[in-house]
Parts: sequence; C-alpha cells; structure tokens
Amino acid sequence: MKVEKTFMEGLLVIKPDVFEDSRGYFFESFNKNKYNEAGIKDEFVQDNVSRSSKDTIRGLHYQAEKFAQGKLCTVLQGSVIDIAVDIRFGSPTFGKYFSIELSEKNKNQIWIPPGFAHGFVVTSDNTIFTYKCTSHYNKESERTIIYNDDDLNIDWQIENPIVSEKDLKGIPFADIEKFFSM
Repeated sequence: MKVEKTFMEGLLVIKPDVFEDSRGYFFESFNKNKYNEAGIKDEFVQDNVSRSSKDTIRGLHYQAEKFAQGKLCTVLQGSVIDIAVDIRFGSPTFGKYFSIELSEKNKNQIWIPPGFAHGFVVTSDNTIFTYKCTSHYNKESERTIIYNDDDLNIDWQIENPIVSEKDLKGIPFADIEKFFSM
C-alpha cells in the first residue's frame, strides 16, 4: 500500500495494493501491522456503514473530549467527495479543509485523526460508505458544524444538496468549543 501525507498534520491518504484479474479484484481494506507501520496505531472499536443517494451531504461531524474519533474511511460502492476540516486550535491549518474523491474505482482511503470534523457529499447513486472508528459513538459528545459555513467556504461541488434536519441545525465554525489543540 502507498501512504501519502497531506498538507494537514496527521491526515493521510491510503492507496491499497489492488490485485485485479478476470475474476474481479482483491485488496486488504485493513491490516493492523501495515497501518501501524504507516503511523496509524490507534485501535478501531466500531465500524459504520451508510448508504446514500446522489447529492446527499453528511456532516460536518465530530465527537468531543474522551469520545473523539479517528476515522478510516472507504467507499465500497459509488463515489463521494470526502471532506476533513482541521478543528485543532493552534494548528497551522486550523479552519482549513482537505477534500478527496473516494470511490469504488480508485479504492482510496483517508485516515482522519481526532481533531477533525468530517463530512462527505455523494456523487453517484446508491453509494455505500464505510468507516472504522477509534471510539464508540456517544450521542452527548456528538457535534455538528453547519455544512455551508461561510468561514469554511467548502466547495461541495453541488447546487441542491440533500441534508438531514440534524445537519441543518449544525453550529457555525466560529462557535466550536475548544476541545482540540496543538
């Protein structure tokens, strides 16, 4: 597998070795030893899967304090533009975002460590998105930043998104609490 650092400290793009032939393909979606060697030493405790329609935006989500989650994200079917926003106060990239296409075709993954808000926009029909988490979901610790925050100015690359009521009630980036710092 190939691991690429991004301009944000700790945020990694993983490109697995894919073996294809006339039968289809095979790749390791996770191998603890290899991911440890890549610097991802966190233990994963929960796997999540979502199926979404084209033009759906999910996010920008994170969990606070002791329930902060690192996420290893993959698309099994379809495609998304995945977004990670640095919410670590004192970070040189605080308030910046990184975006990448994840798809069943490219099989790329993104490692999003704690200290980032995460979201994605679905760019194909019937997309299946999966992610491994380093902490269990905790409703009281869940936080949401409004997806179309003016300060973040994220280019979601769609005009009429489908957004849940919960996500529409997200807070402005300027109002986030200081849970993460560098």
